[in-house]
Amino acid sequence: MQDFAGKTALVTGAGSGIGLGIAKALAGAGMNLVLADLRPAPLAEARRQIEALGVRALDVPTDVSDPTSVAALAEAAEQAFGKLHVAVNNAGVAMHGTPIEQVTPEEWAWVLGVNVMGVVNGIRSFVPLIRKHGEGGHVVNTASISGFFVREGRNQGAYAATKYAVVALSEALEQEAREAGIGVTVLCPGAVRTSIFDSAATRPDRFGGAYARPAQEAMKTGMLGAGLDPDAVGRRVVQAIRNGEFYLFTHTGERDVVEARHARISAALDAAERSTIR
Repeated sequence: MQDFAGKTALVTGAGSGIGLGIAKALAGAGMNLVLADLRPAPLAEARRQIEALGVRALDVPTDVSDPTSVAALAEAAEQAFGKLHVAVNNAGVAMHGTPIEQVTPEEWAWVLGVNVMGVVNGIRSFVPLIRKHGEGGHVVNTASISGFFVREGRNQGAYAATKYAVVALSEALEQEAREAGIGVTVLCPGAVRTSIFDSAATRPDRFGGAYARPAQEAMKTGMLGAGLDPDAVGRRVVQAIRNGEFYLFTHTGERDVVEARHARISAALDAAERSTIR
């Protein structure tokens, strides 16, 4: 995709952080925006910021874990702008600091519901709209660098599991949407200055309601204080769409641990070749 001006993009989790950074960058490229977030007040402020950039914007409070809510978002986008060209499945929540055997069923339902089913619901509702006009487009799914390895000592297995899933969903979508001229990017950021570690404060009632996760507080201050500016991430996303990049990383500091994981996999394949058990 090279021509952005006058076309429409939809971004979930757009009330702040990476979602807002991406929305601002797309608006700067001339796109109209459909903004979705669970929190109406930050969403309304995000709309004000986008409209100040000289494009049209629509804000639709949305729970991405609810397929009915996401379908209503897609319908609102089509009614307001007609065609959708870019969909960004960005909404996500944190689940750090708890060993996987201690993550409760309600927490599993919540983190899977937002981080995995939020992307699934977006694909099901938004990709058909991009296919419909036949002009091609692009889908961006936000995973994480944690979609490629599990950070030792941070007890983030539940979170990483959801981000591994987003990488797989994105790899499959790239294959399946290619013939329609729809590109796919999986965004895999490292530390970015966002409010993700505050997401438990807005957990919906059906997942157990709002609560505190003190185990994440040290990461909140330690990781995010020196994190990347969300606006910089947004600019990289626009560049990746233009260049047709699939894997999009924002940091290179974890290269060694990612390569070590790949080397371990390669060694296991070598062991399978050497094995005499058939």
